[in-house]
Amino acid sequence: MNDSATASPATPSRVPQASAQRIRAIRRWTADLWSLRIERPAGFRFQPGHYLRLGLPVETPASAVWRPYSIVSAPDDEALEIVLVRVPDGAFTSQLARLGEGDPVLLEQAVFGFFLESQLAPGDTLWMLATGTGIGPYVSLLRTPGALDRHRRAVLVHSVRRADELSYRDEIEAAVAASGGRLHYLPVVTRDTVGGTLSGRIPRLIDDRLLQSAADAALEPTGSRVMVCGNPAFTTDMRALLSARGFTPCRRGSPGTMLFEKYW
Repeated sequence: MNDSATASPATPSRVPQASAQRIRAIRRWTADLWSLRIERPAGFRFQPGHYLRLGLPVETPASAVWRPYSIVSAPDDEALEIVLVRVPDGAFTSQLARLGEGDPVLLEQAVFGFFLESQLAPGDTLWMLATGTGIGPYVSLLRTPGALDRHRRAVLVHSVRRADELSYRDEIEAAVAASGGRLHYLPVVTRDTVGGTLSGRIPRLIDDRLLQSAADAALEPTGSRVMVCGNPAFTTDMRALLSARGFTPCRRGSPGTMLFEKYW
């Protein structure tokens, strides 16, 4: 998700234990947004919300550049799936964009992160808020049977600039239809006018109560739990907004009411 050479989680100082895995399938959402499915090594285990690290070039692992990507797959999937966007002038995503099915990438053996639904205290309504490729961990949750059973309702909000960037929309809408009213999906498009979507930045939609009205659900710390995954400006704004409303962060050994992905 991050193509910055200065991102400390993305560029380890040590040489990671890794293996070369081949790309099994590519799905193009737009010219600059796509999903990859790569081979999954035996024993590679994860939970929804974990992220993996890919490295290039394959030929020189000791000098490879590494980048983190949230896992979109369910834990029982035979392949590993990620969703990514080409970063302008980003060397790593430009290299990935040139790869095709059958080409290898380096996969670090470990998984990372604490963006796990189980970190939250039990609650009535789970809000899953995403911008862009931040939708990935939530698709993994939807693909995992029972992953959202601790909550009576779940609301998935996905904000993008253009309507064609609403990756996984058909799959999410199918999950909504099969949920018996427990799952709600609110697509947000900021630069197009599209029927059936909201328009505007998520923090503003919350302040104006448009998001809560569209979901027919409250957003308050007594019964709501919030997961936030997206670009740094979005997560910074959401942390300030939620903190001001009384939400508390998750800490080791102390479940909270709001949870943020932190690997950017």
